[in-house]
This record gives sequence, structure tokens and C-alpha cells, in this order.
Amino acid sequence: MDNRRVVGLVLLAIFATPLFAPVTQAEWDEDNWLWNIIGPERLALGDEFGCHGYEGLNVIESPEVVMDCRDYLMDFTNASIWGHNPISYGLPNDDLNATTSQLFVDAGFEIVGDIGQVDNQQLRIISRTTSLEKGQTDMNALRDAPEDSLLSLYWIAKWHDVNIREDKDAIELLESQEIWFTTWGEWHNHEKSSRSWVHYPTSSDYTDSYIINTESTQSWDVPGTAWFSWSEPPLKITFNGEIAPLLTIEDRHLRIGVRMSDGGAWVTASSGMLVEFEFDNSNHNLETPDPQITFNGLHHSVVVVGHHVTDLHKWSSDFHESPLRFTWLIERPAALEVDWRLPVIAAFVLIATPAAIKYIVNKDQEIQGMDKS
Repeated sequence: MDNRRVVGLVLLAIFATPLFAPVTQAEWDEDNWLWNIIGPERLALGDEFGCHGYEGLNVIESPEVVMDCRDYLMDFTNASIWGHNPISYGLPNDDLNATTSQLFVDAGFEIVGDIGQVDNQQLRIISRTTSLEKGQTDMNALRDAPEDSLLSLYWIAKWHDVNIREDKDAIELLESQEIWFTTWGEWHNHEKSSRSWVHYPTSSDYTDSYIINTESTQSWDVPGTAWFSWSEPPLKITFNGEIAPLLTIEDRHLRIGVRMSDGGAWVTASSGMLVEFEFDNSNHNLETPDPQITFNGLHHSVVVVGHHVTDLHKWSSDFHESPLRFTWLIERPAALEVDWRLPVIAAFVLIATPAAIKYIVNKDQEIQGMDKS
């Protein structure tokens, strides 16, 4: 029996050793979902890809991750259907000084959020409204959002080893509202375009023409919206000579077109697109366009922001059929490198286990033989 105990302890040590063997963190892994299936699907839907650095590294302590994360993202995907370069960056909880925040500007970032402050007027700060985690959502903030506001909702699919569930009641409420589902970068550049409408000279007294003239002021080519009011409706509205597409209140994702209403229309057009209003007389009265913060005359805007996205499939898996739109703050995942001692341990286990079992069997046979004699 003593021999059996000794062998048992040896076997226990053999099988337990890998559990305590050290695992080292190597360089960095890659999230294949960025360019394989999920990434292209989310991009086509209108989502945005921004940066959140490298897993385990703080941007204040390791400022080089700003450029590195940008390059990592650009190697595999466009940031948006509107532009290639990423312009949104997820902040740590700490405030950033002018030196550190200048790194974002130098890397081409224009938006930072959603916790902390930045000492740089060239960066737009977007603050968190509430979370989309189950039991953490401020439902009143979703119900009582001010007109033309932007609600930025925090989302993370996994925290350490804990899987996070989304708040289905909050999602149902959002999907029932007349709101614009957008992203940080889209919302930011739409506002710029909306403020860039200019009158375009025409030789006809029956036609008024306008164009969005952003020139080189924008990183992304995002449409803009303006409200045009009139004393009498035009015979037709054209975009570059073609009848403008009609929008309805059900259009909650940014696209070009016209939504008619009493006394005017919300007009959304791309930069450089000639928008012409043709009337049946020369005494018509078309007011100067009123730039709109929110697309299509909708009440306000909502963006869900995925933080620390190391696995795009996991972060997006619950939203395949949802009209919500996301800014995914991509964090390059750390790769785990198996310690060199583990293969040695595995070889030892393969050799020692059969030998130990054979030893026990032989001992049992010896004991049985002694008992019979």
C-alpha cells in the first residue's frame, strides 16, 4: 500500500505540473475578424473602427501605442465607409496633458472619449452617457434625451473572464424611437458638412442651387443635412441633375436624399453634389439653408461604443440583426506564448505515465501472487 501511495503522489505531481507552469506574454496577436467576415460586414452596415491601443499597455506610460494601434488597424480595414484613416480613440480613465494628447493629433485622430479630459483644442471630446450593460443602463437618459444631442453608450462584451450581457430593454427602447443611429466619426463629420452649404450661382430665375463645399477641411467625405424652407414647394429637387431620392422618418441610417415636410424639406447631400430646386415662377422664396446637427430631421443621435475590442466576433455577436450602429475601439490583443518548459513537461508525462501505470500493475500482480501462496 505504501508503494501505491508513492506512485499516486508521483502521478498527481505529473498531471498538476502543467497547471502551475508559467505562461509568458509574447509580442502581439491579431484579431482575424477585422478583415474576415465580421469586419467587412460591420463596415458595410456603417460601423466605425477606431483605436483603443494595445492590450495591457497604458497610453500615458507607453505613448507609442497611439501610432502603433493606428497602423495595426489600417493594415486590415478602412475606418468607415466614409474614410480610410481612423479618427476616434478611446481614452483611459486618466486626463491627458498637452504633450500626450498631441500624439493623437499627430496620428490623425480627431475624437477622443469617453472618460477623462484632454488638454488640446484640436481634439473633440465625446463623453459617455450611460452603459448598454444589463442592469447598468440609465433608462431615463435614453427616454429624455434633448433634441439634437448625441448619446454615447458604453459596451464591452467581456471583462477579464466574465462575459457581459446587453440590456435588451434598453435596446428595445432605442429601436422604437425616431433617432439617428450613427458613429462618433460619422456624427462629427456630418456636422461639419452640414455647416458648409453655400449658394451656387445659376443663370435661371426659376432655379436655386446649393452645394456643400468642405474643400480640404474634412478627413472623411460624409454627407451633410440642412433644412430648406419655402413659400411654395418646388416642382422638383435634383442631385447632380437626377431626381433626389426620397427619405422617410424610417430612414435612421445616414444616406443622401430629401424628406419633405410642411413648408420645407430636410436635404442630405454629399460634398460637391449640386442640389437644385426648380420652381414654376421667378417669384419663389427659398430661405437660406439651416444646418442640422441631426440627420433627416430625427430627434437626436445614438452611438454604441465598443471598448477594448480584442475579439470583434465576441463584441458584435449579439447585434447581427440590430439597427444600432457602433464605433468599435480596437485594442490589439496580447499573444500568449507557451513557456519552453511546457513541451519538456509534456514529454515527461508521456513517458512517465505508462511507466507508473505498469509499475502499479506489476506490484498488484506480485501482491496477488503472494496472497495465493
